[in-house]
This record gives sequence, C-alpha cells and structure tokens, in this order.
Amino acid sequence: MYTQKYEDLPKIVKIILQIFLGGLIGGIYRIVRFLETKNVVTLVVGILVLVTGIGNLIVWIVDLVTEILRNRITVLAD
Repeated sequence: MYTQKYEDLPKIVKIILQIFLGGLIGGIYRIVRFLETKNVVTLVVGILVLVTGIGNLIVWIVDLVTEILRNRITVLAD
C-alpha cells in the first residue's frame, strides 16, 4: 500500500530522491515493506540500513542502480 505509492512516483522523481535521501528512503522503504509482506530479512536489512553508516552507503548505491535499471527498489526488499 504505502510502498506502492512510492513506486507510482515518476522515475525521475525517485532517482532524485535516491540521490539526496537514498539511505533514509532505503531503510524506511524496507521497514514499511516488512509490514506489508512480513519478511523478517527485509525488516533486519531496513533497520541495519538506518543505523549503520557503511550499510547505508552500500544500500544507497544499490538502490540508486536498481531505481535506474528496474524503476523500483528490489535488493533485499521483498
């Protein structure tokens, strides 16, 4: 539901959001996705993204690439 609203944004808007707020969006997206799918791995990755610096940087890059290539966050977000 909430992740669908993010996914429905235009591609350029999502890319701009990822460039400036990617780490924050990646963590929150995964936590909200956990609430929708109940996949514990998604929750753990979401929390780690928000609280770790290096995890935040890695996920920021991965999410930016997946937004560009697939138009949605896909890695460890199901």
